[in-house]
Amino acid sequence: MAAVKSPLSDSDLKVVGEALQGALIDLIDLSLVAKQAHWNLTGRNFKVVHEHLDEVVAIARAGQDDVAERAVAVGVNPDGRARTVADRTQLPQLEAGYLDDDKVVAAITDLLAQMISRFRERIKATDEPDQVTQDLLISITSKLEKQHWMFQAQT
Repeated sequence: MAAVKSPLSDSDLKVVGEALQGALIDLIDLSLVAKQAHWNLTGRNFKVVHEHLDEVVAIARAGQDDVAERAVAVGVNPDGRARTVADRTQLPQLEAGYLDDDKVVAAITDLLAQMISRFRERIKATDEPDQVTQDLLISITSKLEKQHWMFQAQT
């Protein structure tokens, strides 16, 4: 099987690969957590929050595809398997069952803040080894920060 030859040195590839894999796990789990909340949401602000969660899912899904494709482009195999995500996620998980809209807004606000912090660490880590990957991470972080602001405004 042919492998993609990386344009990066081995040491740079290690840093970039870790950043991309961590971002992939965050984004896959964000899409799952937001969809879980979307399906089980209740409360007086149901419609607004329900639709807003779909925006988060769309951003997460687009971002995970971009991150995975960037990984392959630089010679790293992305691992988005369910077991990998479950074992390595750092995102707090929601309770099972129906979820009050106020609790969902608070949980998603907190979850996005944690993700943004990790994405900003990845942005710093990729500054020297690969500014193309850094640019991708900056773009995704901008979208996550916008969603964080919008959820935070609802608290």
